[in-house]
Amino acid sequence: MHITNISEAKAQLSALIERVVGGEEVIIGKAGMPVARLVRYERSQETRAPGALKGRIRIAKDFDDLPQDVADTFGAGSP
Repeated sequence: MHITNISEAKAQLSALIERVVGGEEVIIGKAGMPVARLVRYERSQETRAPGALKGRIRIAKDFDDLPQDVADTFGAGSP
């Protein structure tokens, strides 16, 4: 694990990325306190399935109805 401060991280970002690609973890600190962790990105191996939330989401019947006060605000109210 490599520990650095923000100024050093900005100046050496490419080198820090190379360290992370090599499997190392980089901790970035501010005022001597750790605030961020730079780690290698791992793509999820799970495949996404369409319809995974089917039956779990409900759209209200009045979803497309624009409230009169909002319509008036945007000049779309009744004449």
